[in-house]
Amino acid sequence: MSLKSSIKTVLTLGQGVATGLPDAADDADPIDLFRAWFSAAEESGLLLPESTALATATPDGVPSVRMVLLKEVDERGFVFFTNYESRKADELEANPHAALCFHWAVLQRQVRVNGQVERVSAEESYAYFASRGKGSRIGAWASKQSRPLPEREELEQRVAEYGSTFKGDDVPLPPHWGGYLIRPSQIEFWQGRADRLHDRLVFTRSGTGWTTKRLYP
Repeated sequence: MSLKSSIKTVLTLGQGVATGLPDAADDADPIDLFRAWFSAAEESGLLLPESTALATATPDGVPSVRMVLLKEVDERGFVFFTNYESRKADELEANPHAALCFHWAVLQRQVRVNGQVERVSAEESYAYFASRGKGSRIGAWASKQSRPLPEREELEQRVAEYGSTFKGDDVPLPPHWGGYLIRPSQIEFWQGRADRLHDRLVFTRSGTGWTTKRLYP
């Protein structure tokens, strides 16, 4: 972390702890609140504020969790990208429900998201894929994500082979790679407060809008 980022982190330490979360009306939009919190996390100097824990499960309920990067949030929900042949994708295709957990410790804030999952369009996947560095795009072709790798040299060889195949900057979108959209059915905001008397505000999808309620900490 740079000195500038460190200073920002110190200055934003505990932001929101004193005032907490205000009561929310049923016509409030949790996506707007998430965007405000995400902007505060970005401005705080935190490393990778877009990192989030993604929980999936098999059809018979065996869970797994890993960190991914949020790449888009809009009125539809939350978007991340991955290899469609990975373990997470296998589980999402068989059981299209997932949960996210964002934790910004320096702000003493946490956001939990639950919802149904679907693939984004190939056009949306390509738009993001094209914005990545060439090395990352080649890596998406070379990696058989979540599959056994006998030795690292095999991966490096595959990278070299695809690098030779795609010599220019135009690397096509792999058919096994793209984005997922989590359409939230529930979003919970957690704000740390003194004496562990934290604020918890839950938004639950209701028709085309949301209902809200507070929870005990």
